[in-house]
Amino acid sequence: MEFPFSGPAAFWRWVDVCEAGGIDSLWQTDRLISRQPILECMTALAAIAGRTRRIKFGVNVVSLAMRDPVLLAKQCATIDVLSEGRLLPGFGIGSPRGPEWQALHLDAATRGKKTDESLEIIRRLWTEDSVDFAGVHYHLTGASISPKPVQPDLPIWIGGSSGAAIRRTAKFGTGWQAGGESVAEIGPVIAAIRDAAIAAGRPIDEDHYGAAFPFRFGRADDPGMERAMENYRTRTGRDPATMFAVGDAGTIVDRIVGFVAAGASKFILRPAGGDDADLLDQTRRLIEEVLPAVAARWPKPAKLAA
Repeated sequence: MEFPFSGPAAFWRWVDVCEAGGIDSLWQTDRLISRQPILECMTALAAIAGRTRRIKFGVNVVSLAMRDPVLLAKQCATIDVLSEGRLLPGFGIGSPRGPEWQALHLDAATRGKKTDESLEIIRRLWTEDSVDFAGVHYHLTGASISPKPVQPDLPIWIGGSSGAAIRRTAKFGTGWQAGGESVAEIGPVIAAIRDAAIAAGRPIDEDHYGAAFPFRFGRADDPGMERAMENYRTRTGRDPATMFAVGDAGTIVDRIVGFVAAGASKFILRPAGGDDADLLDQTRRLIEEVLPAVAARWPKPAKLAA
């Protein structure tokens, strides 16, 4: 979410640990306006693409109402080409608590409609050679981008849990990624998306529903945890005590078990730490203690493992 490192060298050490340790993918939060350090998401993904060779990466999620859809479609295609198909783009309307709406004088009331138009434009630019579009917010005549994404069916992960987000996911999404939804909240959203997608004639794969939560090997009163929890409360308006999994590997796996029972299969886990060394230690323990436990409990089918 934020940029909790002392500088670029520490960040790249962390990325290298994730790349070598078998982490599936790295995800960057989208934030344009902030008093605390946070990387611009698309630029960060481009840099990660150049640094790594195996790991995938995405945004949870790009705020489409704040960005030009043609430029974003081009950025995604470029990163997917240069990374040889490792991009996992995620899109949403943007948090209503974000500072951008007021600071940039953007109309939050139009963000849903702008997002829907943007998704239509982006999807078509990735697959069509000439796009004409006449919407309320965007107009295109003969627009095209090249090169196209390397992935022939570039995934579109959608965020949000409102009724509009559910319909948006059913219409455009190949997957749904939760933000701050708890175990109790995520099940009804996934069920509603499944029903809406089937009704729309484009059901979503069962393993394309994701959850997210911060984790900490240790205690809630460890150094840096108070700040991390308060930042989370400020950004999301949610009680951090219900979202942070704090304890040992069993605590984290138990949280995953709850989400799996609710229908989730993909997970974005955010290490909560103090300094550079602490963040690296938290990530290494996730790799060494949680990933093997998850692999043992939910072994992949042979074809997927290969």
